[in-house]
Amino acid sequence: MTGFLGGIEAFSTWLWGTPMIAVLAITGVFLSFRLRFFQVRHIVYIFKQTLGKMFSKERLGEGTISPFQALTSALASTLGAGNIAGVSVAIYYGGPGAVFWMWVVATLGMATKFTETVLSLKYRERNEEGEYVGGPMYYMSKGLGWRWLGVWFALAFLVELFCSIMVQSNAIAGNIAESFGISSYIVGLGSMLFVAVVVLGGIKRIGNVTEKLVPFMALLYIGGVLVSMILDIGRLPEVIALIFHHAFSPHAPVGGFLGATIAQAMRWGFARGVYSNEAGMGTAPIAHATASTDHPVRQGMWSVMEVILDTVACTATAFVVLISGVWSSDIAAVNPSSLAAVALSKYFGNFGSGLVAVSLFLLVITTVLVLVYYAEKQVEFLFGLKPAKLSRYLYIAAIYIGAVGGAKFLWQFLDISLAMIVIPNVVVLLLLSRQAVELKDEFFGTPGKYYLKDTEGKALSLALKNTEHGSYSKNDL
Repeated sequence: MTGFLGGIEAFSTWLWGTPMIAVLAITGVFLSFRLRFFQVRHIVYIFKQTLGKMFSKERLGEGTISPFQALTSALASTLGAGNIAGVSVAIYYGGPGAVFWMWVVATLGMATKFTETVLSLKYRERNEEGEYVGGPMYYMSKGLGWRWLGVWFALAFLVELFCSIMVQSNAIAGNIAESFGISSYIVGLGSMLFVAVVVLGGIKRIGNVTEKLVPFMALLYIGGVLVSMILDIGRLPEVIALIFHHAFSPHAPVGGFLGATIAQAMRWGFARGVYSNEAGMGTAPIAHATASTDHPVRQGMWSVMEVILDTVACTATAFVVLISGVWSSDIAAVNPSSLAAVALSKYFGNFGSGLVAVSLFLLVITTVLVLVYYAEKQVEFLFGLKPAKLSRYLYIAAIYIGAVGGAKFLWQFLDISLAMIVIPNVVVLLLLSRQAVELKDEFFGTPGKYYLKDTEGKALSLALKNTEHGSYSKNDL
């Protein structure tokens, strides 16, 4: 049994090395070119239509929850331990240059996540309770007529989610036990009860919780990082130069850092970006499909913002690890994943390491919260609404099982089951990419509607305002 599990671990490590990173990176490149890099060309408009309207109560179309709630629900899944521990490990093995390649893959991942989100909105449907549901299983079934592939995706995703929930809850228990000395059994029970109270209220309650908790935990962690950076702001130009220089040249060993080649910088930077923003994995579109919107592309822009915000969290970790200098200290070789905590404790003492512990707890508990919902939606697609509601209890129980260290042998299958949903999802995204392009062109090119209405309406308002002040020009229109 030990040899078999060792073989599984070795295979999954290889699979999620160059092969899967290449698949997701190439997909991002293809979709970016096919969409004409709209995520770069319209970045100002995207910011205005997302973060610029996050407090707006206006609902432009039908949906179950607000666009911002859908964003925070999706972010609850993508923001996790990887944004802190994962980035630290990437810098240790790939050097400062890994940060640059993380930014590159995030830019490409915006196109991938946009594509899967707009397709989820296009093919979403209402369930028996009138709530909107969508995701890869729906655009596989309705977009291509391949229900068998949608069934495959849902079944593989259920396996992946069960393993992932246990891994995440075990991380919560381990983190709290190490930081505060609280028993894993108590942490597991408390986490399970919290998630149950929220999830049993459905997507509306999940949205209400995540729209408050996700911004708080992000600001808590990023705020602490920014303060530490200000305390050592003189090193910022040096760190930025370090990132760009070593993205294209090898980095020699220094201190506890063993050195890295350009290939290692790319490999770890791409891996961190791919794992963190989840572009192409088909997870976030399940949350985005529930949003109120007048056009799939409008919610697609929120998914672009999701990748940006996730990358900001990763960058915050990278900067504090590099500015503090702990990435090349002797402790890096002992425990690379703890570099963020070590860096913040350098500036804030025990408060700094406590801040990381609390941030990790909030990041992981919200991830588990949304993963249980994702599992419910897979069962709903396969068997209907009533079995889906019953399945909640199984996945809620997995939180406690994982927290106390149960069924660890299943964790070996986590990455393989993830590949089993990513590969078919990526293939379908490529096959349906033309529809994403058509939706994008419709949104940005339809006279008097959507993008043109937003931009022309502002131009008209400006012209009328100038007319009142006697400064009208035909160029105002």
